[in-house]
Amino acid sequence: MGGRADLHIHTNHSDGFYSPIRIVEKADEVGLKTISITDHDALSAIPEATEHAKKFGIEVIPGLEISSDIADIEVHILAYFINIHDEELNRYLKFFRDERYHRAERIIRKLNSLGLNIDIADVLNFSGDSAICRPHIAEVLVRKEFVSNYNSAFSKYLGNNAPAYERKVHISPASAFKIIHDAGGIAIIAHPGNLSENLIKDLIYAGVDGFEVIHPSHNEQQYKYYKWLCNAYFLLQSGGSDFHGGKKNDENNLGSYTLNSTSIEEMRKHLIRKGRDSSLI
Repeated sequence: MGGRADLHIHTNHSDGFYSPIRIVEKADEVGLKTISITDHDALSAIPEATEHAKKFGIEVIPGLEISSDIADIEVHILAYFINIHDEELNRYLKFFRDERYHRAERIIRKLNSLGLNIDIADVLNFSGDSAICRPHIAEVLVRKEFVSNYNSAFSKYLGNNAPAYERKVHISPASAFKIIHDAGGIAIIAHPGNLSENLIKDLIYAGVDGFEVIHPSHNEQQYKYYKWLCNAYFLLQSGGSDFHGGKKNDENNLGSYTLNSTSIEEMRKHLIRKGRDSSLI
């Protein structure tokens, strides 16, 4: 399918603002023809988005975002063209979602010790059936008027190194790549701008399929570097808006950070070369 593609979009099934149906409609409004829903540790938005997208002639590539860790640096890995019914993949995702719940409990205990009276039931009112993320806790803090806005919740309590911060449970990049590959997919490093050259080389040697070249956080120099890197190591180039909506204040990003159809076709060819699940191609 031709046209512009955005392969990094989140829904309210993780830490995004909009429903899968509304995401598809917004994608159509900005002229996208291919999208990927890449919720954190969750696949539940994909069937709904895929079905609704048929009305608009939009292709939805099954996607996912997984957190990993290398040398104490958090690395986010995007998965594309995965079989969302793969048993091993879903077993790992259940583990990650359970760990997110326990992490939320630890954050809440820290907030309680700081005099902020919230409990897990408050958070579940916002997260619903989606994987619990820090933005859900931030929403509770705003609603209970412990902070004035979403950004303050992170700067005062929830952000990295803030008083109530808790690390997520991570797996190694190599383990994440294997999970993704075994589910028939492609593994791409998301927004790699904070990674050193040595770490990038480690990820290449560990078996990553490519890097996100286009991302709102990348400047022109970074864009050129990651494009060169992918060409030099015969890796796939990906990109997207990392769109969340709502309090992220990124409404203008959707449709502004896109790939062309050639990049999508390179991904399909890569899957064929690697002998992964051709039923998804």
